[in-house]
Amino acid sequence: MSESAPPACAAFDADRAIAMARRTLHIEAEALLALEAQQGAGFADAVRQVLACQGRVVVMGMGKSGHVGRKIAATLASTGTPALFVHPGEASHGDLGMVTPGDVVLAISNSGESAELAAILPALRRLGITLIAMTGKPESTLGSHADLILSNRVEQEACPLNLAPTASTTAQLALGDALAVALLDARGFREADFARSHPGGALGRKLLTHVRDVMRSGDAVPRVSTDTGFFDVMREMSAKGIGCTSVVDDSGRPIGVFTDGDLRRLIERGTEVRQLKAGDLMHGRPRTVNEADLAVEAADLMERAKIHNVLVVDAGGLLVGALTYNDLLSTKVI
Repeated sequence: MSESAPPACAAFDADRAIAMARRTLHIEAEALLALEAQQGAGFADAVRQVLACQGRVVVMGMGKSGHVGRKIAATLASTGTPALFVHPGEASHGDLGMVTPGDVVLAISNSGESAELAAILPALRRLGITLIAMTGKPESTLGSHADLILSNRVEQEACPLNLAPTASTTAQLALGDALAVALLDARGFREADFARSHPGGALGRKLLTHVRDVMRSGDAVPRVSTDTGFFDVMREMSAKGIGCTSVVDDSGRPIGVFTDGDLRRLIERGTEVRQLKAGDLMHGRPRTVNEADLAVEAADLMERAKIHNVLVVDAGGLLVGALTYNDLLSTKVI
């Protein structure tokens, strides 16, 4: 067997696998609990420095710390703190130009002795930026160059060899989340702010989509006047295909609505409908929403009223659209 070949696998032991999983989770949970006690004035100072930053938070890290750093940068950016990740190795070959004097650098290294980070520390200092070190060893090269230190020290890795970054990277990830959460709280970051940076997500659709964005408008809106005859009412309903028609006054304000359900109930009662006009068929005070309302508010109205469509009016009360439950489903508002 060559030296590069992996060791042969021993017979699988399910009980041992479960025991290793539990041991790993226990060690990492203990590491996080210990991490809590390490945070104090230094953490508050780091938050204060980032809040005062006129540029961005530039996150750096090598290896597994780099993978964690990318996630931390993404979390910061999505919660109101402009951030990006710069690979320390690439920084030595031009990417350091991404860092500007108004930025804050968050450098992540458990040992604090990453050669790639150490190589660019003098250049970072010359830029006059604030350097925050997230490290398990404040006395390290990285720690000694930093303006502020976020301690992520762990007693042991979950790896049984105490070599592979496991508990330490979990601590880094959790500490990055803690920093992001403290910052979003200090900024007064709210759901609407989150939605603006997540327009493709469910929350973004709910908080950014207005009725006017999804409603039917123009000729697609069924409408008749009060003196429209029964058969013309039915033709309008069939042509527009949403199961109802609005009844409007001379100015274009909706004063009633007639639905498939209304027709069915009239027929069940034996009402002679052929000679009736829209004003006789309709029921007044139709449910309406404003075109500027959030689409999710229209959905709430339909669910509460147990209806499948609603008329849309503008600020002056004129009919400008119609919205169905299926329209909301197809646009993934609900």
